[in-house]
Amino acid sequence: MSLLKRLLNPIYKKTEAKTKSSELPEHSTYYPEQKLPVDEKFTFNFKSNGGKFLYCENWEEIKEAFDNILLENDWYEQDVFCFNEMLSEKFDGFNLNFVKNTNSTFFLTTCESLVAKNGSILLSSNQIKEKKLSEFPFSIVVFATTSQIVETISEGLRIIKNQSLKHIPSNITTIQDFDTEKEKEKDFMSYGSSTKNLYLLLLEDL
Repeated sequence: MSLLKRLLNPIYKKTEAKTKSSELPEHSTYYPEQKLPVDEKFTFNFKSNGGKFLYCENWEEIKEAFDNILLENDWYEQDVFCFNEMLSEKFDGFNLNFVKNTNSTFFLTTCESLVAKNGSILLSSNQIKEKKLSEFPFSIVVFATTSQIVETISEGLRIIKNQSLKHIPSNITTIQDFDTEKEKEKDFMSYGSSTKNLYLLLLEDL
């Protein structure tokens, strides 16, 4: 995943200089289209959807990136909608009020998978209970790991099924429209969802 770090350009920290275009191999229409690795494909599609991407190598960088999100949006001393106790414990100390009320400044959550094919976030009742995405705050901060990147929605659904032998989560959906200035076509998994201002905190775990 070191390649992923070089590809990304997190908005909150310096990165290595981009490769000059002259150093890249020329692309010919006579050659078949190269198949991107799943992590690169997710990165490209997620950012094309309007998502804000922050790649981090450890929890210290995650906390630094999270602090910068709060600073950028002036979210200190605000109510944060959060079901996940692990996240509320990890981000304790940022002068936030963790509540279970959708009438909050932003929603802090994990996810089931990151889908490379369309750059979407796969969620289930494990994260959103039985609520509709339209009920959640406009701004969402998602914490995920690189091992959660999958090629397709079907692969993400298969993982959910394998991890939930006794009780398969309900209310499975995706969110992939993070651009408020463009209307995007929605597939059956994201039908009825609404545009969200979404930040992804991605932790390297591979």
